[in-house]
Amino acid sequence: MVDGDDRAPVKPAGEPPMRWNGQSAGAVRAREEPAPMRWNGWGDPAKAKELPLAVRALLPMVLGRVPKPEPAVALDDVELAPTRLDDDDLAALAAVVGAGHLAIDDESRIRHSGGRSTPDLLRRRARRQGAPDAIVSPADHDQVAAVLRVAGERDLAVVPFGGGTSVVGGLDPERGAHRGVVALDLRRLTGLVSLDETSGEAVLLAGTTGPEAERLLGDHGFELGHFPQSFRYATLGGFAAARSSGQNSAGNGRFDAMVTGLRVATPTGELALGRAPGSAAGPDLLRLFLGSEGAFGVITEVRLRVRPVPAVRLAEAWTFPDFATGADALRRVAQLGTGPTVIRLSDEAETGVSLAQVGRIGKALAKGASAVTVFEGDAELAAERQVRTAQVLREAGGTSTGPAAAEEWVHGRFNAPYLRDALLDHGVFCETLETATTWSNLERLKREVTAAISDGFAALGAKSLVLCHVSHVYPTGAALYFTILAVLKGDQLAGWQPVKSAVNDAIMAGGGTISHHHGVGRDHAPWLEREVGPVGLRILRAVKAELDPAGIMNPGALLVGAASAPPVAPVGTPPGETRDAASAAAPTTTGNA
Repeated sequence: MVDGDDRAPVKPAGEPPMRWNGQSAGAVRAREEPAPMRWNGWGDPAKAKELPLAVRALLPMVLGRVPKPEPAVALDDVELAPTRLDDDDLAALAAVVGAGHLAIDDESRIRHSGGRSTPDLLRRRARRQGAPDAIVSPADHDQVAAVLRVAGERDLAVVPFGGGTSVVGGLDPERGAHRGVVALDLRRLTGLVSLDETSGEAVLLAGTTGPEAERLLGDHGFELGHFPQSFRYATLGGFAAARSSGQNSAGNGRFDAMVTGLRVATPTGELALGRAPGSAAGPDLLRLFLGSEGAFGVITEVRLRVRPVPAVRLAEAWTFPDFATGADALRRVAQLGTGPTVIRLSDEAETGVSLAQVGRIGKALAKGASAVTVFEGDAELAAERQVRTAQVLREAGGTSTGPAAAEEWVHGRFNAPYLRDALLDHGVFCETLETATTWSNLERLKREVTAAISDGFAALGAKSLVLCHVSHVYPTGAALYFTILAVLKGDQLAGWQPVKSAVNDAIMAGGGTISHHHGVGRDHAPWLEREVGPVGLRILRAVKAELDPAGIMNPGALLVGAASAPPVAPVGTPPGETRDAASAAAPTTTGNA
């Protein structure tokens, strides 16, 4: 979730698109760094906003009275335990990265104390907080490998840290059974290593952020074209480690589909993976590290498929009588392959709240679902794809409303995290979670997840509002992305944990995946065995034992804590058939999906 779409509004046919930061595609610019992330919220502190008046007016209509929250603690008032590292530990780390790139001051430790989920931010409102014992910032692959050697020798856990945007507990400073824990900040590993314009491949260092990658590639007429909400701050290594998926996935593919090679430092050695566009040389080891979340090692370089900067971007918004009609229309588009770069569908509730956010509160409870389509590329081909897609959507029951609403979404979609933070400041609990399933199971899973959320809050005596959209589509299915608003009295984090646990159970019992693109982290680790099965979990643990025999890499993330659970219901099983006392006893989560 990121601020102010750094890409300008979609341009009409025949007019060159603006680049991600609003400048001309051919402009050569000096390096532009985003402002440091807020320590207790999302994005640039200067861009944090008050809750819009229209939203404040809507809240009592759907959630009732909102109690005033306790004031958040100031940065200077946060209390941390002293670092566990002794002088010898610090000297050994400084010998690798230099004293100027080793930090143990409170502010640096606080800024590396976790990700940006709602539970992360709620914990940062407390006076006493947890934090890593030190932050090390290596300059290159060799220094990363040396830090891992020192950490292994001195019994220190290592948490790889890129942009700090995890929303599943992937960056918690957990030391496990080790003496201490260090955050390994990768943001000095930034830059374009090489660009093969003929093959359409680029090698970039893993600490390069999304905007910097687009700037570096754009200066040569290319783009990566990966724009998740975390775009402004997340790094390429983080995209790979979490198997990220961005807004352009319908046209450009998920990030893991863009990756053609990796360089990885592990406690037991280095791997350089990906020799050719296709290979039958045994199982694909490259895929082991896509989604590994720092549990096996540290990704230091990423080789990626890149494409020429598109000549045009065309946008068109659509409405449908209801979510079911819209979902069927998106299915037809995905299966016929008509080629939108972006296509997404908001359900009736999300459509209504979106209208309220832009001040049209009188239509906030209007019926109907809304969709956004965007087409990028060569002007003639993009126009042709738009016409073909429009024909399918119209035949499926959609009505075009023109480009304005789609352009508005493209321009403002990265503002969502600021709205989340404003809601928290106002006393409203706001969180997101996501999953994916087949088209035939989509509506059923949506109903069951929505019910699990609503029933969970109702059991606490709390009103809630559940919004949903189809965020990514495939020929065989789609991803569902839920946004949740609720009024929780008392400890919001304690109230959310049993609700989230029940939702995860509902997702697994209903035939969904525990995560489509946020990842596993620590929040979803207890459900991983239900996703991959006991044999699959043993395979992953065996890989970790080989690459990280001392278990220093991101303890607790991905694997630790996964527990046995009842079999997952196959798609089409009647709702609740596999639910029992054992599934209800699954460990509760501690963060966002």
